Amino acid sequence: MEITVLPSVNEARADELINKTVIVIDVLRATSTILTALAHGCKAIYPVETVLQAKQLYQPGFILGGERACKKIPGFDLGNSPLEYTEDVIAGKTLIMTTTNGTRAIQKANKACTIIAASLLNGKACAEEALSLKKDIVILCSGTQDVFALEDGLCAGQLIDEMLKLAGNGSAGFIMNDFGLSMLHAFRHVQSGILEALLQCANGKRLSKLGFIEDIHYCAQRDALSLVPVVREGKLVASSVSHHI
Repeated sequence: MEITVLPSVNEARADELINKTVIVIDVLRATSTILTALAHGCKAIYPVETVLQAKQLYQPGFILGGERACKKIPGFDLGNSPLEYTEDVIAGKTLIMTTTNGTRAIQKANKACTIIAASLLNGKACAEEALSLKKDIVILCSGTQDVFALEDGLCAGQLIDEMLKLAGNGSAGFIMNDFGLSMLHAFRHVQSGILEALLQCANGKRLSKLGFIEDIHYCAQRDALSLVPVVREGKLVASSVSHHI
């Protein structure tokens, strides 16, 4: 099985994702928020690339969520903070979401066999789900404005580390690209200090400055949730596969 890690959306070529399992990561904050919304009872999430697309999909009773430059989009119900997506706000609702990087990465992966949304919050469950599909895996780090973001790379390393543990045979049976191997080593090096790494990275500093430090603390939790968001018919829903963490 091949595991390829791509550092940003810019590196993804749609035709190279055909017949593969693609795991999209945007730790700060889109995939963490998507996971949280579904874990709190959101029925389905439409990930769209533009504000216009979000408004065109909107129907009465739907919720509009997302950000541009880390801030809530004018006229939208919610921003991109996972802490906003509480059960009383989102349970039973359909969400339309657009973010600068994460939802764009999900759209970019639309030719994949399966698309999974991963974060540090559900890394182990995502690793289990991806391996169970028995396809070559592409881990797509969303990055920021087509530039690699450290927090996404560390999550990619977490996923690979979990896959190797689950396979129980070290790296035998896996062909990994050099970037993936680098991220595995990076994760293993800082795994006991993930929060500190997130606070020090560019997006962590940016979010801290904007007053979202609690989001960073939340998103830095590892394996706090066992739910796996997967794309079905253009919508993100909770996977029907049960995971035990």
